[in-house]
Amino acid sequence: MSAPTEAAPAEYADQSRIAVGDAVAPLERTITLTDMVAYAGATWDWHQLHYDTAYVAQKKLPAPIVDGQVFGALLVEQLQDWLGPLSFVRELEFTFRNLVFAGETVRCTGTVTAVSEGRLEVDLAVHVVADDGSPGRAAAAPARAVVLLGRADGPGAGGGA
Repeated sequence: MSAPTEAAPAEYADQSRIAVGDAVAPLERTITLTDMVAYAGATWDWHQLHYDTAYVAQKKLPAPIVDGQVFGALLVEQLQDWLGPLSFVRELEFTFRNLVFAGETVRCTGTVTAVSEGRLEVDLAVHVVADDGSPGRAAAAPARAVVLLGRADGPGAGGGA
């Protein structure tokens, strides 16, 4: 992915102070055609919709379409940037809502919905950033994650919140 438009946090969230209703630090990213070609190479998804500008022009699309799985990668990056290296995304689910095209900027946001020993549940969303900087059309929403804190096999691994 292209360089983040916001720097990674100097320090991570204090996991012992996270509460229901807390906002997850947002992640904003402009997805370039170069990013999309690199992602296609990493995932072996070479469908022309994701990189071929002449092909998408024939289909009357404004630009190549961002592979939807990129949104999952960005949501995990958002959570790990916020919580640090001792966080493990155990579950992630999201629903695609709209196409996103090369050159557009997306913003990932989230809110903590449950906290228990060694475990968080978070509601998330990915929106295309509108020209005025506000959230535009939804790219992936609703989205939800369960994050284990401390260890991948720690106390939060055993059950619900």
